[in-house]
This record gives sequence, structure tokens and C-alpha cells, in this order.
Amino acid sequence: MSSGKRFILIIPLLLSLFIFVQFAQAETPFDITECASITINMVSDIKEFMVFGLEAKGIVFSHHENKAFNNSAFHVVGINKATGGKRVGDNYFKFIDPDGDVIAGEISVVEPEKTMTFLYGTGKWKGIKGGGKGTTTARSRPVVPGTAQSCSRYTGTFELAK
Repeated sequence: MSSGKRFILIIPLLLSLFIFVQFAQAETPFDITECASITINMVSDIKEFMVFGLEAKGIVFSHHENKAFNNSAFHVVGINKATGGKRVGDNYFKFIDPDGDVIAGEISVVEPEKTMTFLYGTGKWKGIKGGGKGTTTARSRPVVPGTAQSCSRYTGTFELAK
């Protein structure tokens, strides 16, 4: 095979490698724990069919060396249903980082798994996309009736608009 033909065969390989490296570099990993105090508003408190609204406030800390989202405050509101010992819910959140920049997103719950999706960002988070999976890692007895205290850990990736 002539060197010209080999060169033509190598070009698509190099281009695909370049595109893959560009894509791989665009994703940033995160590994966070969020701990919250939660206020629960019961709609139905029947043991077999519980429906409740929740509002949670807390703080995020990062386990990853990049410290993405570390020391962000957060606020979550949502509606959840628990039947047959399983909870499902749709919740919306806002992170506010130490610089005041905001990320908004949603958390879908199908216990024991949670799925976090980033929907919007301001400042350095403008154009954020991505998300991750999580699970509850700690849950205590309520401090006062109508509340809950818990922590959840999430891992995933995000991309920022260029």
C-alpha cells in the first residue's frame, strides 16, 4: 500500500480521536453530598398511600478533587408519593454557590435511586447540562414533628456551554 493511501486511511482515525478527546474533555465529574433539614406537608398520611409536599434547605459538600459545587447552599421543593414502602417524587432545586451563581434543576425519585438533572445556570454555570445518580446516605429521626433530616450523595458529570 502506498504511503498516500495509508495517509488517507489514517485521517478519519485521527479526526475521530480528536472529536472523542474534545467530547471527553467537555464533561466534568462531580461527587457531592447534600444534607438538609426538610419540612413535610402531608396531603394523605394513610400508611399505604402517603402523599406529601416537601421543602428542604441545606448545604452541599464535594468529595471530588475539583470541588465542584462545594459549599453551595440549596433549596428544594417537591411533591412525593409513598405506596407499598416505595417513594416516588418530582422535586426541583436551586444551588447557590459561594460566589452567588445559581444552578437550577430537578431530582426525580424512584427509591432507592434519585436522578439529578441540571436545567439552568447563571454566571459561571450558564448553559450547564448534565446530571447524575444519587441515593439517601443518612436519615435521622425527626427533630420536631413534620420534619425530616437527611443526606444524599450524587455522582455524575456536567458540561458548560462554550
